[in-house]
Amino acid sequence: MIKCESLDDVRHNIDRIDNEIIKLIAERGVYVKQAAAFKKNEKGVRDKGRVEKVIAGAREKAVNHGADPDVVEIVYRSMIAAFINIEMKEFKK
Repeated sequence: MIKCESLDDVRHNIDRIDNEIIKLIAERGVYVKQAAAFKKNEKGVRDKGRVEKVIAGAREKAVNHGADPDVVEIVYRSMIAAFINIEMKEFKK
């Protein structure tokens, strides 16, 4: 982690991190779309058990990395919901 000397430094680093996060979200989306081909029905797309397993893992990783697990859970639930919508569209094709 870099010690920032100014608000501009802080913003530069946040922008740099955001760029990496967005690249990873795009990569995740590629796999989400591929997953639709392996699902047998809409229930499989909306697999609540899998969602909760991913959330639990994200919370654990948040603690391990020093992030706020509540913030991580909120972000993950939102991201997963959006990806389920994308996957559902792909499944229905």
